[in-house]
Amino acid sequence: MKNMVDIEVVLDDKYIDPKVMILTKDKTKQVENIVYAIENVSENDFPIIPAYGDDGLEFISQRDIVRVYKDGRKVSLETADGTFSLKKSLTGIEEDLNPTRFVRISQSEIINLYKVKRFDINISGTIGVEFENGSKSWTSRSCVKTIKNVLKSSLGQEV
Repeated sequence: MKNMVDIEVVLDDKYIDPKVMILTKDKTKQVENIVYAIENVSENDFPIIPAYGDDGLEFISQRDIVRVYKDGRKVSLETADGTFSLKKSLTGIEEDLNPTRFVRISQSEIINLYKVKRFDINISGTIGVEFENGSKSWTSRSCVKTIKNVLKSSLGQEV
């Protein structure tokens, strides 16, 4: 039957948190809807973030956030749709963010691991970060070990 979803649940002690893998030929609207539904159910414990854009106050889903960073004294939130201002401090917003999705890469920036296109681990000891939306950033040296540990736990292999 067309539009049927074949679901298989595998119980394995090596997984602490559920892991969902979607196997498909193409990224269709149905696949996007499944991902959206799973994310909405699994993110209920993590609030949407109130942010100020050109059109006033907006509520941003955590899955849409690319990064949160300090720009001088102000804290900004970047999505694929634009940049927004926040009233909270970077530390205050960090407390609201899902710790399995977000990681601090410097004193002034927190990134969404799910929005990273590529990590560039170079000899100088820093890590370049390229996001799906084309923006780029760098980690501070003090955060490199933490980021490598996060990636190691996510990927299950040494980085």
